[in-house]
Amino acid sequence: MFFILEIIKLGLSNLRLHLLRSVLTSLGIILGVGAVIIMVAIGEGNKQAALRQITALGATNIIIRSSKPPETASIGSQQRSFLLSYGLLRTDLRRLEANIIDAVHIVPLKSVGSEVSHQAIRVVSQVFGTTPELLDTARLTMDRGRYLTAEDLEATSAVAVIGSEVAKKFFPLVDPLGQDIRIDDQVFRVVGVLAPVGLAGGTGSALVGRSLNLDVHIPLTSAQNRFGDVVVRSSSGSISGEQIELSEVYVTADSTENVMDTASRVRRILQVGHQGMVDVEVVVPWELLENAKRQALVWNIVLISIAAISLLVGGIGIMNIMLASVTERTREIGIRRALGATRNHIVAQFLVETGTLSAVGGVFGIGLGVTVSVGLAHLLPWILSRPFVQRLIQTNVTIETDVTLWSIVVSFVVAATVGLVFGIYPAVVASRQDPIVALRHD
Repeated sequence: MFFILEIIKLGLSNLRLHLLRSVLTSLGIILGVGAVIIMVAIGEGNKQAALRQITALGATNIIIRSSKPPETASIGSQQRSFLLSYGLLRTDLRRLEANIIDAVHIVPLKSVGSEVSHQAIRVVSQVFGTTPELLDTARLTMDRGRYLTAEDLEATSAVAVIGSEVAKKFFPLVDPLGQDIRIDDQVFRVVGVLAPVGLAGGTGSALVGRSLNLDVHIPLTSAQNRFGDVVVRSSSGSISGEQIELSEVYVTADSTENVMDTASRVRRILQVGHQGMVDVEVVVPWELLENAKRQALVWNIVLISIAAISLLVGGIGIMNIMLASVTERTREIGIRRALGATRNHIVAQFLVETGTLSAVGGVFGIGLGVTVSVGLAHLLPWILSRPFVQRLIQTNVTIETDVTLWSIVVSFVVAATVGLVFGIYPAVVASRQDPIVALRHD
């Protein structure tokens, strides 16, 4: 025990004598550990953000959406006016209701109108006729007022529930409840305001195809009776019309275990009336969730592999310095051997030094990685918001980081292992020095 304590004390004393060299030697380990933690934190933060947004669509939901066939783009350029019919039909809805009897909800949405306005303020239409079940199915919450009811559907009431951004644009200074909005030439009374949905600019928004905060919901029966199935739009002197019976249908499975089976059945049912599925699209958030997890795992492996190069370089740096130290301390080694030190004592002394360099470097690297990871989420948006940066690049970047315990533990263990592994060879070289030759060394 006494020899071990003396060896540790001697190793630490040698490092303290060459403090600057010790710091520079461990710099590769510090940067390598810090890089691993930062890379993992960025990858994990992005993964969590994507998973959160995909999950917000409902892990048990299957979203069926009408999609304009790609070949129709050329038709619009050749004709001044035309009527295009595509997408989900009410017969598709009836087939789904008849065959997916284990579904918790099957909720249709019908897009209507071309413009929503209040006094002189206008926004592009995002009006959907739907049923009361959409509130639970799409995981929406009310900010104030109420949502659509079964009575609204039966009476084809002229009532509307508006998104949070619509409320801000139309009614910045007054309570929206009880106010009137105009959808094309139809007047609707606002009875509720939806709480903000965190999908406005993220992955979930891309999957839905719009910002949910700009939605306006009205009873499905009111949408059918007041607007019909044809939406006419005029642009640049041409008139185009689209006949779409239903824009979207939400199918809610009874559990996440049955989502993929239900989605497969939905696709088979839709194939009956939509050969090739060119005018309908099926989005399964649970499927996307699993894909996002796999992609995040691959992304983390790539990032860690890149960052691990810094650890490898740090280990090579430790080996290089310790080999130089063996030559520099040849006479000291000879004196220690002459006084009775064994080869194992010499190896232990050098391993103490390399282990200390890598361990201390790992600790400082952890501090660097955690600090940068935590500060990056706040610092990067602040830097990009500076006026001189905005003049160079117009962007609104947000970044999420999530420091994980496993990245800290793994990076430290790898750093300590790298230091010891790359320190073994110099330690063995030092222990094999001939005592007589070493004593003669200048």
